[in-house]
Amino acid sequence: MLVLRRGPYDPAFRETRDGAVWRATRTPLGPATVRLLPGRPVRATAWGPGAGWVLDRLPALLGADDAPDAFTACHPLVAEAHRRHGGVRLIRTGLVLESLIPTILEQRVTTEEAYRAWRLLLRRFGEPAPGPGGEAAPELWVMPEPRTFALLPSWEWHRVGVDPKRSAAVVRAVRLARRMEEAARLPLPAALARLQAVPGIGPWTAAETLQRSNGDPDAVTVGDLHLPGVVGHALAGEREADDARMLELLAPYAGQRYRATRLILLSGVVPARRAPRQRHARIARL
Repeated sequence: MLVLRRGPYDPAFRETRDGAVWRATRTPLGPATVRLLPGRPVRATAWGPGAGWVLDRLPALLGADDAPDAFTACHPLVAEAHRRHGGVRLIRTGLVLESLIPTILEQRVTTEEAYRAWRLLLRRFGEPAPGPGGEAAPELWVMPEPRTFALLPSWEWHRVGVDPKRSAAVVRAVRLARRMEEAARLPLPAALARLQAVPGIGPWTAAETLQRSNGDPDAVTVGDLHLPGVVGHALAGEREADDARMLELLAPYAGQRYRATRLILLSGVVPARRAPRQRHARIARL
């Protein structure tokens, strides 16, 4: 579930002191809020027009459709990570736009900037999430409807720190909302092609989206700034690996390449940074 959270202050995601996880979402039937209380079994309560839709698909959201036993480790580090994190499941939301839009916002900027833009967009143009007794769920917001994104003027995008290239990609995607959502039911190659047919959506954005919406174990991220070096360092001691080398090293995991990279990241074996992170000026201040 944490892979759905866009930063510590995501308006659509909240954890409370009792251990419950609250998530606001926009389903095909309308807004919904779901509260999950961990345990055996997980206890779930939902509110809003889309409550039934969310509860019907809750098992998939929690990884019931995933098959981690189908994975065979071919490297000692991956095998150890698989042993330690055997309970990790790949989730499937069945919703494309709610993962696609924040992923587009993460293109070419720091995660801090992208999380801030997502937070401001939800709070300024979204709606309060439905909650118990017909009241709004505290501190939770549902993302705007596709039409709202499509009609946002350029200056509003600028105010939340989103440049014209990213905002244009979001607008093109929401104008094809139905076609985008259909990708959640397509095989991985067709789903990747469907998303990448939209200008401004490349292999990185498509894979990062489908990992969440489709839960596909082979949706490996290509085009990431750091992932090839992490995989190369973990599997071959090559911190300068590029995408081609990463895919070569992941070839034994065909069909499970995304799961392999998840396990590598969970192992914590990453190359040391050579320089401090660079801070970028906020677009909204320009």
